[in-house]
Amino acid sequence: MRSLLSRVLVSLVLLTPVLAEAAAVDNQHQLNTVKDALAESKVKVEDAKVVDDPKPKVEDAGKAEEAKKIEDGPKAGATNTEAVSGAPTKFNGIEVPPMKELSGESFDKETKNGYWFVKHYSPYCHHCKAIAPTWQTLYEFYYTSKPVPAGKKPSDSESDSLNSFSRYYDFHFASVDCIANGDLCGKHDVTAFPTFTLYKDGVFVKKFEGTKNMANLSAFVEDTLESTRPGSRPKDGVKLPAPEATSVDTSAQPDKPAETDKPVDKAKEAAVTAGAGAVAAAAEAPAVKTSNEEKPVAKTTAAKPTAKATKIAKKPKKPAATPNLLGTPAALTQESFQKLVTNTQDPWFVKFYAPWCHHCQALAPSWAQMAKELQGKLNVGEVNCEVEVRLCKDVRVRAYPTIHFFRGGERVEYDGLRGLGDLVSYAKKALDVGSGVTYVDAEAFKKMEETEEVIFLYFYDHATTSEDFEALERLTLSLIGHAKLVKTDSAELAERFKISTWPRLLVSRDGRPSYYNVLAPKDMRDFRQVLGWMQSVWLPIVPELTASNSKEIMRGKYVVLGILSRDRTDEFEIDKKEIKNAALEWMEKQTHAFQLERQELRDAKQLRLEEAEDRNDQRALRAAKSIHIDIREDDKKQVGFAWVDGVFWERWIRTTYGINVNDGEKVIINDEDNHRYWDTTISGAPIVPSRTSILETIPKVVANPPKISSKSSTGAIQRLFFGLRGATTGHPWISLGLLIGIIIGTSIWGRGRIRKGKGGSGFFQLDGKEGLLNGGGYGKAD
Repeated sequence: MRSLLSRVLVSLVLLTPVLAEAAAVDNQHQLNTVKDALAESKVKVEDAKVVDDPKPKVEDAGKAEEAKKIEDGPKAGATNTEAVSGAPTKFNGIEVPPMKELSGESFDKETKNGYWFVKHYSPYCHHCKAIAPTWQTLYEFYYTSKPVPAGKKPSDSESDSLNSFSRYYDFHFASVDCIANGDLCGKHDVTAFPTFTLYKDGVFVKKFEGTKNMANLSAFVEDTLESTRPGSRPKDGVKLPAPEATSVDTSAQPDKPAETDKPVDKAKEAAVTAGAGAVAAAAEAPAVKTSNEEKPVAKTTAAKPTAKATKIAKKPKKPAATPNLLGTPAALTQESFQKLVTNTQDPWFVKFYAPWCHHCQALAPSWAQMAKELQGKLNVGEVNCEVEVRLCKDVRVRAYPTIHFFRGGERVEYDGLRGLGDLVSYAKKALDVGSGVTYVDAEAFKKMEETEEVIFLYFYDHATTSEDFEALERLTLSLIGHAKLVKTDSAELAERFKISTWPRLLVSRDGRPSYYNVLAPKDMRDFRQVLGWMQSVWLPIVPELTASNSKEIMRGKYVVLGILSRDRTDEFEIDKKEIKNAALEWMEKQTHAFQLERQELRDAKQLRLEEAEDRNDQRALRAAKSIHIDIREDDKKQVGFAWVDGVFWERWIRTTYGINVNDGEKVIINDEDNHRYWDTTISGAPIVPSRTSILETIPKVVANPPKISSKSSTGAIQRLFFGLRGATTGHPWISLGLLIGIIIGTSIWGRGRIRKGKGGSGFFQLDGKEGLLNGGGYGKAD
């Protein structure tokens, strides 16, 4: 019995190291997941669902040794742990302070100003250990880089210089240990390690997507820096160091940018991303190389960069999925709408409808055909508001069908015609305009002027901030179907349009510029204010009148409307040109008259000032100085110009203006606000598409009162209604007095009728009953 017990004890002693090693391996495997790693440190992240890849299997001694090196982390070079230990490093001879390690308490305070590129990691994750040297070297490289080339040698005081990277771009690097700060990582939706995220002023901007290597991480940083200060980054890219290097030759020519990552097998891609997987991937597919491959090389100043590490991927994104792959409208639900439309930057054309709606049923065939024509180009969706009630309420759908164009968090409602051609035309313009603000130089702008009637041009310089560009991008969706918006820093265009302050916004209509006169940076970023100005000038000088823009064109001004026929091609082009020339000449005269009037007011003010100074009359001087010259070109009722297809709108033109286009092209001057129009000159002849005829008639019409008799565009009953409405709005106090008088008169008349009724049958019917109600002296009731 004693010998049996001894054998058991000896067996337990021998098995203890084996069991301990197996437990350690199992424990390390468990710590490779996000959820269990956080549980190990008593910190819970309830929403973490995506886990890190488990530790690769080791089948032979060589692979076991390599895997152990990766698991233990790189022995040379700075790691996250070393970076926060307080020991600075050196790169290109410049001292680099330890990278900031953010915590739950310091995160909001540290990141509230500027851009912050943050790595979220776990100390137990072998992927984090593998990327640590690359991340540290990337930080050292950018921290010591000079935004503006300088002749002096680098020094340790470079961080205090105005030419330092951090001060010039306000861009910083930091790391967050998610084991120690689980709540913080859970708050920022960190579901895998490592995760690289960009923040601006404490607000999430975007996540880094793609293979985690030096080239792709640098490309992500370069895109942000270029958007912050356009034109400040090298056009051919930068010369990157190899991971763990302590210097890089900045005078050397950068390599050509790397191509966008090609789709690879997911298993291999995961292996390549991880440092450990590089060995296995190389064994299976020797052609695949990555800068994340682990090499037991000590960190030296003469480290030679690998070929892959020196390449720059301009846009390290995953290949975008083909939009509208099937060519059919996608039925969207609350969940799929948020996932596919709201939380992406993909453009979507979405219809909100109800099955019982007759207009929706009529639109359905055109909507389906449009989706087919836009196959592979634009996502097309539809939402059944009878089913998705909450979604339609959130979108504020008030009528069926309602159509919106979405891109990310921005949207614009489509209010045009619903024919197939109209829908397709709008969708193509939406794809073009909605893609963002494009850059143009003088030559490209000149070509645009040949095809575009209205172009908004935004001038910027090196001092223009990312906030300015973000405000500009918000305007693109609202311009769909109206005009194009482009940006430039061309000196030639600045000279052409006499631009001396930046940023500046103007609109060019047929080569004639109009300027947005607000210059304060705050006002230039005011979305509603800028859009309001754009809406006032985004029509062409002589637009075509259609059902979708009729209210915008006709209301609030006199409109010189040419009634033309496309059937007579030669006359059509000549008449359009004549109307446009008349419009340009009238606008020139109005501008000159406005400037003259303003100058006269200024001269009058100056005379008052001089007279007060001569008399030494301080009271008069103060009164003269307090005179404000505040007149604008649009203070008076403006004159607009347009043309309409007299054949297509023949019935409306004939019933409203009594004109038949078959009798020849005509011109009318319409005043929609007062429902009247003029169709003859001062001599009684019809107004025709001629500069002379139009320009001679306009002053007679806009005079107060008009020197030519007008005609009504409404019937007798409509004239009475609009006359009463006009009198009410034009003279509210008189109208109120008349209303009170009518009420008093009606009351007096009613009381008289009551008294009269008491002497006869009156208003009461007593059905022959007499007595107290009849009062003896009253007549009998009927």
